[in-house]
Amino acid sequence: MARSRARPGNAAGTGGGTGLRGSIAFRLAVGYALLVAVAMATLSAIVYFGTVGVFERSIDNKITNVEAHLVDAWSIDGRVGLMREIDAQLHDLIDTDTEVVGLVDASGRVLAGNMGRWTGDLPPSGELAFGQMLRGGAPVSVRMVATRLDDGTRLVVGRDLIELDAIRNVVERALGVSAGVSVLLAFFGAQVFRSLLEARIGRIRRTTARIAAGELSSRIVVMGNDEFARLGDDINRMLDRIEALMDGVRHVSNSIAHDLRTPLSRVRSRLDRALQASTDPDALVADARLAIEDIDSVISLFDKLLQIAALESGVRAGTFEKLDLAAIAHDMAELYEAAADEQGVTVRFAGLPTTIRGDRDLLASALASLIDNAIKYGRSGGRVDVAVELADGSPTLTVRDYGPGVPLEDMDKITRRFYRVDQSRHLPGNGLGLSTVAAIAQLHDATLALRRAAPGFEACVTFPPP
Repeated sequence: MARSRARPGNAAGTGGGTGLRGSIAFRLAVGYALLVAVAMATLSAIVYFGTVGVFERSIDNKITNVEAHLVDAWSIDGRVGLMREIDAQLHDLIDTDTEVVGLVDASGRVLAGNMGRWTGDLPPSGELAFGQMLRGGAPVSVRMVATRLDDGTRLVVGRDLIELDAIRNVVERALGVSAGVSVLLAFFGAQVFRSLLEARIGRIRRTTARIAAGELSSRIVVMGNDEFARLGDDINRMLDRIEALMDGVRHVSNSIAHDLRTPLSRVRSRLDRALQASTDPDALVADARLAIEDIDSVISLFDKLLQIAALESGVRAGTFEKLDLAAIAHDMAELYEAAADEQGVTVRFAGLPTTIRGDRDLLASALASLIDNAIKYGRSGGRVDVAVELADGSPTLTVRDYGPGVPLEDMDKITRRFYRVDQSRHLPGNGLGLSTVAAIAQLHDATLALRRAAPGFEACVTFPPP
C-alpha cells in the first residue's frame, strides 16, 4: 500500500523547508529588484548621454565651424589672411579661455596661435580626435582637428575639455550616488514586496491548514479586489461546495443506513419466522417471497444510486440523438393515465412537436419520475398537467399538479438524495426521484426549476435552444 509523503515545511509559512530559491515570493522580489536596477541603469544612461553627449556635440560643432572659417581665409588671402583670422579668433572674447588655434609647420613649430606643446602625433587631416596638450604649464585634455594646407603646414583648431571634464565628473558622481540609493531602495522595496506577498499567501495557507485539520467551516478572509482577493473568493466558493458535498455524503450515508435497516430487518424476521414455521410449506413460501421483495427493493435502491452516479459522470452523453420532446411527453402521459385513473387523477397533455438532442430512455425516466410524483403527492388536486412549449426559443417541459405542494422551507432540499418531505414519509418511495431528474437534466445541459404553483407544485425542465 502506497503512502503519501508530506512535503517539508510549515503549513503556516510560505517558504517552509524549500529555502529561498523555492519561494515564489523570493523569486518575484528578486525579479522586482532586477527590474528596478535595469530601469535605473537605463535612466542613468539616458541622463549621462543626454548631458555629456550634448556638450561633446556642441564642442565638435564649434570646432568644425571655426576650422571651416579659417580654411576659407586661407583660400582667399593665403597665409597672411589666415594668420590675421587666427589672431582675430583668439581676441574676439568668445571662448578665449578654452579655445585652441594654431598654425604648425612640417617640423612641428607653432607659427601662429595659442597652441601649447602636445603629446604624440597630430591626428590625421580632417579627423576630430582627443589628445593631451600643455596649457598654462599643466597637461589638459583637448578635442581638436588638424587640417593639412597646400603649403604643407597644419591648421589646428580645438577646445580644451576642462569644463566638459568637470561636468562629466559631476554627472558621474550624481549617477553613482543615485545608483547606490537605487540599489538600497530596490533591496528594501523587494523585502517589503516579499513580506506583503508572503503575508497574503500565509493567510491562505493557514486557512487551508485549519481545513486540513478538520475545521471545514474555516474560510479565507477576503480583503480588497485584487488577484489574491479573487483567488480567496474562488477558494471560499470551492470550500463551500466541498462542505456541501461532505454534508451530502454524510446525509446519503445516514439515509442509506436508515433505508437499508428497515428492509433488512424485515428480511431477517421473515427468514427467522420461516425457520420457526419450517413444517408449513405454504408459510415458508410466503415468507421467502416477501423476503425476496424486500431484497429487490434494496437492489432497486442501489440501482438508482448507480444510475445517478453514471449520469453525473456524463457517460451517457455519447448516446444523444435528435428527439421529439413532445412525442416522448405524450407517450409517458398516456402510459400513466391508467394508474392516475385509479387514484382519481386526470393526466392532461398539451404541446407541439419540439426537437432536442438527448437520450430517449433517460428523458422518459425523468418524465416518469415527475409524473409519478405528481400523481402520488398531488392526488388531492385531481389533475396533472404535462406541457411542452418553446419559452424564449428554448424547449421547456413542465409537469404540474394541483395538490398541497411543498413547504417553502423544503424547496431547496428536495433534490437532495434520500430527502423526503415530512408530510410524504408515509407514502412509498426512497427520496431519489428528483435527484435522478436533476442528474438527467444536468447531463442534457438543461436546468431544472422547481416552484410552488399555488395551488400545487410545478417542475420545469428548460433545454438549450436547438
